[in-house]
Amino acid sequence: MRMSIGLAGISGMSAVALGAFATHGMAGQEMAYARELVEKGAHYQLVHAVVIVAVAALAVFRPNMRLLAFANMAFILGTILFCGSLYAIAFSGLKAFGMVAPLGGISFMAGWLMVAIAGFKAFPAHMDAD
Repeated sequence: MRMSIGLAGISGMSAVALGAFATHGMAGQEMAYARELVEKGAHYQLVHAVVIVAVAALAVFRPNMRLLAFANMAFILGTILFCGSLYAIAFSGLKAFGMVAPLGGISFMAGWLMVAIAGFKAFPAHMDAD
């Protein structure tokens, strides 16, 4: 999980930098579509950087739950594929990179599903405060 937290920090920092670049460095109507892609990529990247840290923190309480490690791997892969493809389109103009984005989206969804399953497995129903 140490690697996940380190990568989340780098991911969060680069998401903020890319978001700032989109806002301040991609001015003008001709850059509107590229700016939108970078902003969307930075948003997803930043959200999932926070999630990776949160899942790593949860893993401290459930160290034998490998599903949390797999979830973090899925979130990291999703960031690379989904956000990376948006950045590649924005900076290169090659829309063919868009074929990679759905794989990243599926990876994000798989990570969230693994977190859900881990939550249901890790905390018995009798712990619910109804």
